[in-house]
Amino acid sequence: MNRYNSIAVIYGSDSSEWEISCRSGEFISSRIDGSRYDVYEIFARFGHWVLVSYRKRNSVRVILPENARPEIDKTDFSVTAAGEKVKFDYAYIMQHGTPGENGLMQGYLEMLGIPFSSCSAFVSTITFDKFTCKNYLRNTDYVKCADDVFIRKGEDIPGLREKVIGKLGLPLFVKPTDGGSSFGVVKVKKEEEFDDAVKTAFSEGKMVLAEKFIPGRELTDAVYFNGKELVALPVIEIVTDHEFFDYDAKYNGFSDEICPAPIPEDLTAKIQAASKKIYARLGCSGVVRVDYILSGDDLYFLEVNTIPGMTSASLVPKMLRTAGIDITDFLTEIMEG
Repeated sequence: MNRYNSIAVIYGSDSSEWEISCRSGEFISSRIDGSRYDVYEIFARFGHWVLVSYRKRNSVRVILPENARPEIDKTDFSVTAAGEKVKFDYAYIMQHGTPGENGLMQGYLEMLGIPFSSCSAFVSTITFDKFTCKNYLRNTDYVKCADDVFIRKGEDIPGLREKVIGKLGLPLFVKPTDGGSSFGVVKVKKEEEFDDAVKTAFSEGKMVLAEKFIPGRELTDAVYFNGKELVALPVIEIVTDHEFFDYDAKYNGFSDEICPAPIPEDLTAKIQAASKKIYARLGCSGVVRVDYILSGDDLYFLEVNTIPGMTSASLVPKMLRTAGIDITDFLTEIMEG
């Protein structure tokens, strides 16, 4: 028996990741069980929310022409399409970046009492900010955090470059604290590159993190709640000949994503256990992906992705395929769990 009937998949966003968000949202929409739910696709960007398409139960997808896409009524999260008013009773949020990943969309839905697929507004806010999230995990016994320096736009710090490099050494990373898909991330290898790197990071947000470079292997793992318990998916190792796993490596084929990661079983178990502990410590919901650097025997936390990419080529779907989990069944568990 379904808890919900009308599922709104929300994609698009106010960030640089909006196009990736659309691809993720369209993929998710196509995989939601069409025998159980009516599925509505909503494109939401800079406050303009419209119905892009819908698929009634056991029916084909209807794509609406651009000049005939009805506005979403934000007073009650509903839409009128084909002469029928539909009030959505569940939201599957696929917005990478703001407002879907930083808690704003979640806060709106919480105020209306509409359940959704991701972490709560509070948890989304703290996990979206890399500096805040790291502070929740510092001094735990299951993961380490690289040394860093927090910089706020407009803050006057005399000798900033010298202080940062003196503390963190070179190379180091400069990144926006609240960005995704590696937008605005720069690897600084020479002292004279630092100022431009900070400017690049500030182009994506008002807060920046300079972070010590940790050499090692990049690994990632996802965790979700299946209605009964936390489930950790197979670990992936990311191998790229780029300086790091940047946008080009992520989305244009310049990386190998090996699943399962070619690591010993006990190390896989250690990473999966750490991912579950991070999920629980932060108070996460839905499916969350955690990224790491393995440096020697030490596991360093990079970041948590509370709305990870969900295209057919994305990391979480690859983990699901390796685990033998049908993605349609997986999405049902997320929504009904």
